[in-house]
Amino acid sequence: MFGSNQPVIILASNSSRRRELLTLLLSSLGGGGFSVVVPRSEPPVDTSLAIDEAICNIALAKARDVAARVNVPDALIIAADTAVVLDGAVILGKPENAAEAAEMLKLLSGKTHEVITGAAILKGNSERVFAEWTEVTFRTLSETEITRYVASGEPLDKAGAYGIQGKAAIFIEGIKGDYYNVMGLPICRLATELAIIS
Repeated sequence: MFGSNQPVIILASNSSRRRELLTLLLSSLGGGGFSVVVPRSEPPVDTSLAIDEAICNIALAKARDVAARVNVPDALIIAADTAVVLDGAVILGKPENAAEAAEMLKLLSGKTHEVITGAAILKGNSERVFAEWTEVTFRTLSETEITRYVASGEPLDKAGAYGIQGKAAIFIEGIKGDYYNVMGLPICRLATELAIIS
């Protein structure tokens, strides 16, 4: 996909996990590095839209914000936003505090939920936007497990108050779909989309 004419790639995200996953993706495709430009702001979830459309709109807003600020006409800009969806309606973003993290984990305990990542890729006048879904099943969690996990601090910067790649791995009975999507970047689908837009 990438050769001597590799475009300038910019990740519109402050997420260390997305940086890690994009590094993995680009190395797999034979590409090089990328820059990071953090979006200044993002819109709230528009609850009047379908969940996947609302999350995609947030990703697109992030990408457009960064595109407007960088003076690189042919830059390839990648942005994403991830949310946890329970019972088709409840959208769980990042908890604001430990108490909210604990409440989120209680909601997820013993249930199957969906993780949706909306992604946007911009290059010049071209835009590609898509959503990827992954089902995640939690076993039933005890109050002690929830308290201990929240006290670790890990849930506080993660959608749905857990990191599948971290200490919450022991809560996961199974997943259906892209594991990396749960981390915040669906690298299989993203590789396909990059091949189209590049």
